[in-house]
Amino acid sequence: MRPTLLLLAFLLSLAGCGHLAGTAPAPAPVLPAGGATPADPRAHEVVLFALGLMDTGYRFGGKNPAAGLDCSGMVSYVFENAAGLKIGGSAADIARQGRPVNGDGLRPGDLVFFNTRNQPRSHVGIYIGAGRFVHAPSSNGKVRTDSLTSGWFAARFEEARTYFD
Repeated sequence: MRPTLLLLAFLLSLAGCGHLAGTAPAPAPVLPAGGATPADPRAHEVVLFALGLMDTGYRFGGKNPAAGLDCSGMVSYVFENAAGLKIGGSAADIARQGRPVNGDGLRPGDLVFFNTRNQPRSHVGIYIGAGRFVHAPSSNGKVRTDSLTSGWFAARFEEARTYFD
């Protein structure tokens, strides 16, 4: 039953929009055509697990939902618990551990990186498909989804990386 509830939460989250008024749209990253699905079943589990953390509180340096999560803590927690993969450190450290995703190779479960503090790879989220990603931003203080193709985060998108074969 839990996967059904998570799927429902995912579909409802797609109805929201992470757009800030007055922001100019950035060139959109190239997204896969159609309904690209994860190639590795662990990637599917990563997406579902991440969506299950929606509305978890933000905490700088947070590494578990009970205490709160920051972006890299959320990614590390999700990958270890959903896929059995240990990745850790800052967003920049996590980026160095993955393989670049080129062109239309972005798939749910891949990580997306942003320059949010005038520092490369200073924020990370998990791509969930349909041009959206789940992340733990300090703004609004909760794990949420945002658009990768429009709005504030789209203008700061840098790269995507994968941790799956």
